[in-house]
Amino acid sequence: MEKVVLKAEKREVVGKQVKALRREGKLPAVIYGRHTEPINVLLDAHTASLALGKITSSSILTIDVNGTEYAALVREKQRDYIKNRLLHVDFLAVSLDEKLRATVSVQFIGVSLAVKDFNAVMIHNLEQLHVECLPTDLPERIDVDISSMVKIGDGVRVRDVQVSDKVRLLDDPDTMVVVATMPKVEEEVVVAPVEGAVAAVAGAEPEISVERGKKEEEADEKKK
Repeated sequence: MEKVVLKAEKREVVGKQVKALRREGKLPAVIYGRHTEPINVLLDAHTASLALGKITSSSILTIDVNGTEYAALVREKQRDYIKNRLLHVDFLAVSLDEKLRATVSVQFIGVSLAVKDFNAVMIHNLEQLHVECLPTDLPERIDVDISSMVKIGDGVRVRDVQVSDKVRLLDDPDTMVVVATMPKVEEEVVVAPVEGAVAAVAGAEPEISVERGKKEEEADEKKK
């Protein structure tokens, strides 16, 4: 991926007063890190939103603050979902020559014969993997090949995932990333008759017959 550079300027305004800055098209943010004291900054809201929408949580970007560049990861984004806009961004400054630990999203690739031929359902147990590496070796995503899943019960464990030798996976090697399971079969529900209900129905007709018989006897008596 091409280098992403965001221009920023130091920000003195904090708290509720930043609302006025947002109305001016600015995006408040903060940069912090192991070797970096927190720096409050302002970004152009439109430019930053477009750039941040194209990167992942494991993408390294550069923030240029008045000529000083910081390599950073996006740690948190606060968003107004009603107005669909960013409100604030936290950036983690990183040292390019020190290893870091991060989470990287998983992307499933390939075709599983278990799904194709046996209508299996893929259960995704892990959507992210924890890694350790230098910032420059941090992958934007990790591909997990599901073509090895050819029958029901097959799966891919962490130890089966292929990554660069510069990246170390931190998750338990035996943890299942994805597994092919049996599809759910909807059983037809048969409602059994309630005991006594049939007898009640069966006994209904005789009661009517008896009542009818009584009326017929009364009519005969009147004729006599």
